[in-house]
Amino acid sequence: MQTLTILGSTGSIGASTLDVVARHPQRFSVFALTANRQHPRLAQQCLRHRPRYAVLRDAGAAEQLRQQLRDGGADTEVLCGEAGLQQVAAAAGVDMVMAAIVGAAGLKPTLAAVAAGKKVMLANKEALVMAGNLFMRAVEESGATLLPIDSEHNAIFQCLPRPFTGLEQAGVRKILLTGSGGPFRTTPLQQLDTVTPEQACAHPNWSMGRKISVDSATMMNKGLEFIEACRLFAARPAQIEVVVHPQSVIHSMVEYVDGSVLAQLGNPDMRTPIAHALAWPRRIEAGVASLDLIAQARLDFQAPDLQRFPCLRLAMAAARAGATAPALLNAANEVAVAAFLAGKLSFARIAAVIESVLEQVDTAEPRDLDVVQTADLQAREAARRAVGRWSSQ
Repeated sequence: MQTLTILGSTGSIGASTLDVVARHPQRFSVFALTANRQHPRLAQQCLRHRPRYAVLRDAGAAEQLRQQLRDGGADTEVLCGEAGLQQVAAAAGVDMVMAAIVGAAGLKPTLAAVAAGKKVMLANKEALVMAGNLFMRAVEESGATLLPIDSEHNAIFQCLPRPFTGLEQAGVRKILLTGSGGPFRTTPLQQLDTVTPEQACAHPNWSMGRKISVDSATMMNKGLEFIEACRLFAARPAQIEVVVHPQSVIHSMVEYVDGSVLAQLGNPDMRTPIAHALAWPRRIEAGVASLDLIAQARLDFQAPDLQRFPCLRLAMAAARAGATAPALLNAANEVAVAAFLAGKLSFARIAAVIESVLEQVDTAEPRDLDVVQTADLQAREAARRAVGRWSSQ
C-alpha cells in the first residue's frame, strides 16, 4: 500500500489521479488533498477518499471546508496556507506526491516533496521552467524519484533506456516533442485578434483547465514543455525538435543515432501517464480505452508555424538564453493569460506582453531560489504594466 498526497486535487490532473487511485484501492491510499480556494469540490473529494489532511491555500475557504467536513462526518484535518502545503508534501507518512498545482504557486511545495526524498510525479512544469537547475540538483541530492506526468515527457521517459545516464551515452540523436497545435492551428491569422476565452479553452483533443488550455492555444504550453525537456533529460535546445501532430496519438518520440525512432502512442487521456507514474516500474489498468489504429487511419505531422505561434518562438529563445529568462517568460505568460481570461487583453497581445517583459527585465544567474523569485516578481510587475498599456488602447 502506497500513500499519496495530491497537490492540486481539484484540477483536471488531480481528478484524473483520483480516478486511477480509486480503481486500485488495494495499492493506494490518499494521505492529503489540496486546492487553492475550491472548497466545495475539495469537500466532495474528501468525503469520498477520506484523506488524513486537506489543505487550502485560502484561509477563508479552509474554514468553510472544516464546516462542510464536520457536517459530512469526516475526520479529515484541515490545514491552510503555504506551510500546510509543504507539510503534507514532505510528511513522513507520504510515499508519493502528485505535483499538479498550476503555475509558480506549485514551486515551493513541490520542492518540499523533493527535499524529503519522495517519489514525485511532476505535472507542474513551471517548477522546472522557473528553477530547473536548482530543482534537478535538489532531486540528485535528496535521492527523490522524479517521474514526468506531462504526456509528452512521460512518452520520452518511456522511450529512453533505463538506467538513463544522458542522451549521448544512450545514443540519442534528438527528441521529437509533439504538440497538437491547439484549436487555432488553421485559423486565419487576421482572426486571432478576436478570439474569445471560450474559443481558446475549447481544445480539440484534451480536457484541461482554462490556463493550460490557453497555453495550448498559443503553443506556450509546448514552449514550456520544450524548456522542461531540456531540464528533465539534460538536453541542449538543439537536441529537441517540436513537431505539430494534430491527432495527439503519438505523444512524443526519441530518435537514436542508428536511425531508430521510438514513439509512445495512446489515446489522449491523462490517466495513461498518471497510471504509468503511480505504478512505475510496473503497469496497472488506467481506465483508458485501447487505441484503435484502424479507426484512427492516419497520423499527420508538420513543422510549427512560429509566425502563428510567437509564444513558442519566445520560449525556445528563453531556453537558449538560460539564466532566469525561463522564469521571466513563465511569469509574464501567467499574467498575460490571466488578463486575457478576464477580458482585459486580446489573445494576440499575450505574446506581445511576454516579449516586452523579456526585453525590459534583465536576467540573472539563478544561484538560489531567492534569485528566481525576484525575477518572477519583476516579470509580473512589468507584465502588469504592459497589460495596462494595451488594455487602455
